[in-house]
Amino acid sequence: MIQTSLVKKQRLFIAIFIVLIFLTIIIGLGLGTSSVSYNRMIPTLLGQGTFKDEFVLFSIRMPRIIITLLAGMALALSGAILQGITRNELAEPGIIGINSGAGAAIALFYLFFPIDSGSFIYMLPIVAFLGALVTAILIYVFSYDRKVGLQPIRLVLIGVGFSLALSGLMIVLISSADRVKVDFIAKWLAGNIWGTDWPFILALLPWLIILIPFTLYKANRLNILSLSEPVAVGVGLSIEKERIVLLLTAVALAASAVSVTGGISFIGLMAPHIARALVGPRNQLFIPIAVLVGGFLLLFADTVGRNLIEPDGLPAGIMVALIGAPYFVYLLLKK
Repeated sequence: MIQTSLVKKQRLFIAIFIVLIFLTIIIGLGLGTSSVSYNRMIPTLLGQGTFKDEFVLFSIRMPRIIITLLAGMALALSGAILQGITRNELAEPGIIGINSGAGAAIALFYLFFPIDSGSFIYMLPIVAFLGALVTAILIYVFSYDRKVGLQPIRLVLIGVGFSLALSGLMIVLISSADRVKVDFIAKWLAGNIWGTDWPFILALLPWLIILIPFTLYKANRLNILSLSEPVAVGVGLSIEKERIVLLLTAVALAASAVSVTGGISFIGLMAPHIARALVGPRNQLFIPIAVLVGGFLLLFADTVGRNLIEPDGLPAGIMVALIGAPYFVYLLLKK
């Protein structure tokens, strides 16, 4: 049974991060190349603004902000799941190669398959999922030992190797492509939020609506998987079955996110760690906070990055890496 004090603490931090997200959204709506004054924001949101203000808010800023928020949530939840099923606090979809697998699949699809403008947006998450799934299966197979089971440290090392190899594959693929397609893949690799229209939200949102409640439903099993394998077997848990189901969930979340945001790493590493530090290791408590922390981190990074350098700004992936890479090194030395 969860202590009442921990539940109250969780609710407090949930409220804090909701407020932080709301403030970041308000600030982000008013900043940019075409600024919208804050005294005109509420009338514009209520449909009483000028054409320019409505276009900037509803066609440019708001879709990008919502997509960034949803993608950060998906990456954070994916990282929390991966850390739970591998019992490795360094596991994260960007670090262990899942994002690169999705990116390689997107690059192949974009460069060599005929693209229908109507279905392209909705095909991307599926293509990314298939690429990430194949990568995750290969990493899992190479990390698994019949005698000792899944080896967490080996999984991270093999994942890093796959990530580097697949990133190299994408560079090889774009070396012979035309300029327009090269620009797209290069921006994807840098973690530039490129899916900034309302249809991209419709392509991403269903994955979150289904998989966030599903993960919370599986929270108790994640708690057990985080313990040693003899304990999990002793309570009657089918370890491999649960790992596979949860791995598919993590892959789907990461793939759906990076299909519209590009190759963003470290959100899935930092958000679960921050949430666990606030409310402890129980998944029922820290997963909702991790989801909000992930959304806030990516939204904050993108808001700062796109207003830092004129005219195009700095990609969110680079902004996150500036924070996340030192944090990863710190965790690596600590563990």
